[in-house]
Amino acid sequence: MLLLQASRGLLEVFIGLLAQTRLGLVGVALLFLIGVGIRARHSGVAVGAVVVLALLMTQA
Repeated sequence: MLLLQASRGLLEVFIGLLAQTRLGLVGVALLFLIGVGIRARHSGVAVGAVVVLALLMTQA
């Protein structure tokens, strides 16, 4: 259980740094929208942010 939480935390940090490096503030804002959409159970917001983030990451 502890290993799973630790690896999840490291993955979150890595994804955040990767998005910030490639996309700057826009990437961080999209990651924030994904988190908020999932927490608030608004799947439309989360899915939209994931799609935009995926498109921008492929272009960066």
